[in-house]
Amino acid sequence: MDTAVPAQDLDIETYGRWCGQGYLYCSAPSCMIEYGPACDANIRPDGPDTTNVARTKVGPVPYGEAIYHCEQYGDIALSFDDGPYIYTEDLLDKLKAYNAKATFYITGNNLGKGKINDPTTNWPALIRRMIAEGHQVASHTWSHQRLTTISAEKFRNQMIYNEIAFADLLGYFPTYMRPPYSACDATCEGYLDDLGYHITYFNLDTEGYLHDSPELIQDSKDIWDDNVEGKDPANTKWLQIEHDPVYQSVYNLTDHMLESLFRNGFKSVTVGECLGDPQENWYRSVGDAPPSSGTTTTRATATTLTTSVASPTGTLTPSTDGRCGPNFGFTTCVNEPGATCCSSAGWCGNTADHCSASCQPLYGTCAISGASTSILCAAVVIDACELIYTRQLG
Repeated sequence: MDTAVPAQDLDIETYGRWCGQGYLYCSAPSCMIEYGPACDANIRPDGPDTTNVARTKVGPVPYGEAIYHCEQYGDIALSFDDGPYIYTEDLLDKLKAYNAKATFYITGNNLGKGKINDPTTNWPALIRRMIAEGHQVASHTWSHQRLTTISAEKFRNQMIYNEIAFADLLGYFPTYMRPPYSACDATCEGYLDDLGYHITYFNLDTEGYLHDSPELIQDSKDIWDDNVEGKDPANTKWLQIEHDPVYQSVYNLTDHMLESLFRNGFKSVTVGECLGDPQENWYRSVGDAPPSSGTTTTRATATTLTTSVASPTGTLTPSTDGRCGPNFGFTTCVNEPGATCCSSAGWCGNTADHCSASCQPLYGTCAISGASTSILCAAVVIDACELIYTRQLG
């Protein structure tokens, strides 16, 4: 049976182009923001409009061009992308125990965690704690989209929405950012230059996101050791990257790095500090902006769609070797007998380690609220997705 469904009622999930509702379809970054108006990434956060904030360029650090290295020898700038996440509070505890500083490249609404300025979550308290304890916060965009593949309007929203959420929490927003997937071409750099951002990458990557198991994380420790252990701080400096949502990076690798960093005589600093930039240049106050006139917050809404359901992971390849997730061919555990949860390390199983907080909900079953409907989108989009023609499966 063919049906036509208003596009505003649906979201389109990236892998396989499935339309539907719920976490699996509507959460960033997998929801296709150009075609799914109800993707959570398309919903503006509450907070002051930052569009007219003055984008004055000050200080020694260049704007709108790639930065990979620290300027100060002896410095190691630890940085963590994609948070805050459920492991971030423990990560902050570790940093505090070592009296270490870090930079958090914060994503405003990803992985189904909700908006960072949602007062019903723990995220506002964590971000304020980062500031209070001397860490730097920076932008990793609103919802972790690949900036080189989205429209100019969506690009701007990725930056402005994150600014709005920061401004709502702090009264100011960062001038430092890191592009998701390290993807930023000349057009991207031009947009970020106009918005007054320092584009900061890294030159030390332990690849913790590829080694998220108790055994594999040793590979990340080895990468760290090769670049830090026994090195002379007088001629060594690193701008390093990790990720909040990677379990082994937080609970295993972080202690290893901090112990090594101080044992070898390095200084733990923020990215701004390692670049020689005064702290007052790291943020822009919303007080620089003229009062907005009649700006209101608009929210996309999704109405209930009733249809027979198909498997939310129906377009993913079933696992044949017990491995799952984006690092193993985007395979799913849903057909594994008695092992339908996909762990953060990419293993199918049914233990608490597989099915609890670190479970990957896109690649198996987890203790989350799943999508209630799913239908396969056809390849016909009429009048800029005003109507999406779909063919129901089953």
